[in-house]
This record gives sequence, C-alpha cells and structure tokens, in this order.
Amino acid sequence: MKSFLRQQLERYVQRLEELDFLLSREDIMADMSQYRVLSREHAQVTQVAGRYQRYKQVESDLAGAREMLEDPDMAEMAREEIEGGEAELVKLEAELQRLLLPKDPDDARNAFLEIRAGTGGDESALFAGDLLRMYTRYAERAGWRCEIVSESESELGGYKEVVVRIVGDDVFGALRFESGGHRVQRVPATETQGRIHTSACTVAVLAEPDEAQAVQINPADLRIDTYRASGAGGQHINKTDSAVRITHIPTGIVAECQDDRSQHRNKAKALQVLSARIQEKERSERAAKDAALRKGLIGSGDRSDRIRTYNFPQGRLTDHRINLTLYKLQFIMEGDLGEVLGALKAAHEAEQLAELEAAGQA
Repeated sequence: MKSFLRQQLERYVQRLEELDFLLSREDIMADMSQYRVLSREHAQVTQVAGRYQRYKQVESDLAGAREMLEDPDMAEMAREEIEGGEAELVKLEAELQRLLLPKDPDDARNAFLEIRAGTGGDESALFAGDLLRMYTRYAERAGWRCEIVSESESELGGYKEVVVRIVGDDVFGALRFESGGHRVQRVPATETQGRIHTSACTVAVLAEPDEAQAVQINPADLRIDTYRASGAGGQHINKTDSAVRITHIPTGIVAECQDDRSQHRNKAKALQVLSARIQEKERSERAAKDAALRKGLIGSGDRSDRIRTYNFPQGRLTDHRINLTLYKLQFIMEGDLGEVLGALKAAHEAEQLAELEAAGQA
C-alpha cells in the first residue's frame, strides 16, 4: 500500500479514538444535536478504520506465513495462506481507496433529467424520445420511479424538450455524468434514400434540492405566469390556466410544469425544477473554476460538451470522455446502461484517487 494512503488511514484510527472519547462524555450525550452529528461521523469512521484493521491483520498473517515457508512440513500450507492473503490484500486496498474518496452529498438525491432536441430537426426530436425511453427503462431496472414534469412533443413523435423527475436511491450519483451533448448517427425514418444523418440532443441531470435549499429563493426575484396546458388531459386541462411558468429574474432561468391539473401542484413542481437549475448553475460555475486549474477526466458536465455518440448502422456506442466503445447499442437503448455508468464512475474514482495522492505528496 502506498504511504500516502496508509497515512490517511492512520488518521481514521486516531479519529475513531477521539470520537469514542467524545461520545462517552456526559455533556455531549446531553446535547442531542451534537450527539447525532458525532454518531454519524463515528459510523463512517468505524467502517474505514475497521477495514484498515483487517488489512493490517492480513499483512501480519502474511508475514507469518512467509516465515513458515522455511519449514518443509509447513511449506504447502504456507503457500496456500500466502496466495489467499495476497488476493485479500488487493481486494481490501481497492475497497479502502474507494472509502477514502470524497463523497458528494448530492449523490444520494433524486434528480431531474432534462432532454432537449438540438441540431437535426424532427430526427433530433425522435432521438430525444429514444433517450427518454432508454433512461426510463434503466430507472425501472434500478427500482426508481419516473414522473414527467413538463414536455413539448414534436409533430412526428419524440420531444422538443422533456423534463422528468426520477425518484429513488442514489439517482443523481448514478446519472450525474450523463449531462452533455449526445450525438446520433443513423438513417432517419423520414429519409427516403437511405442516407445516414447526424443529429444531437442535450441532456442535463440536476440534483433535486431539499426543501431548505428550495425556499432560499427570494419570492421578489420570481415572475410567475400561468397558461393553458397543451397535450393530453381532456376537456378540463384545456379550459383552465393550470400550467405554470416561473422565471428567476436575476439569472433568467425558467422552469415550467403542466403535468398536473392543479395549478398549485404545478407551481410547487416548477419551483423544485427552478431551484435545481439555479443550484446546477452554481455547481457548473464552481466546476469551470476547477477546470481552469486542471482538466477533469469526466469533463465539466457542460451541456455543450459532446460526450457520446450512438452509431446505429454499426451498433456502436462511444463515450468520448473515457474512450469507451461498446458494440451493444440495441441493448443500451433498451436501458442496459450499467456498463457505461460503471465505467464513468470508475474513471471518476481514478481521477479522485490521483488527486488524493497528489495532495498527500504535496
């Protein structure tokens, strides 16, 4: 194990001793707020320190097994112990590296998924519909729930724009690297001469803010407009101004919702989306500043980035950020996104680990 990792882990062992002492004090136990904070930290630190203790135990066992090699009667058993111990050490080190990586508190949140048609006209809108199907199929596999917040359908099917709220465990953490430009190469349904066209959509994944964050928007900074919803909904939805559009005047950010027949509920959903977009704008600005200092593996998540190409004639998906190419496009479009998302997460963790190592050597 690299020395900088061992130093980090030794700090966890020391911190665990400090937390054990603090949680035994009567004044801490009397302050429930402070006690809960320290208890949560204790649970996290215990997990890391416990795995590190196991790592050191396996190291010690290995040293003993190597000494046993000198005894002819024990050599065979020693070799078996060494083989098993070395394999466990590799597994434990990888696990400890992941545990040391900084956690984004937003990863556990629900998310808003926004898909917008770009260059390519009707074909781009059709592709936006295909992307929506891909993500909702993946959400079904993950046990998540999807709710359409707003949609603008195109004449030939698909969407000019669609916003979906995805509810479940660790949604934002799983989908966060999907933000960016998605390019498709295929023969459009409207093409009569069989020529391959290229079109594009943009995808944005926004963490859903909690209620405390959502109410921080100053009501004086909002302009709220109501209008009649379009699309399905029957006679009622066409007779009442139930759809809501909210503009955040300082930033010009707009959010709308027409999913519900209740204007009040549509307003509440639109406020959630607006808050998520404002939060994402701040996140992007921070990322841009960081990117000025270093170029990230995954990129800034800027919507103008061309992150992925879907080549239908070749059945190929290519993620340009990590040079990943998979020839299983048909399955991916049916929601089999696990391999792609896993590779992106692994690349991000490798970058975080490199930063951790650089900080440890500084």
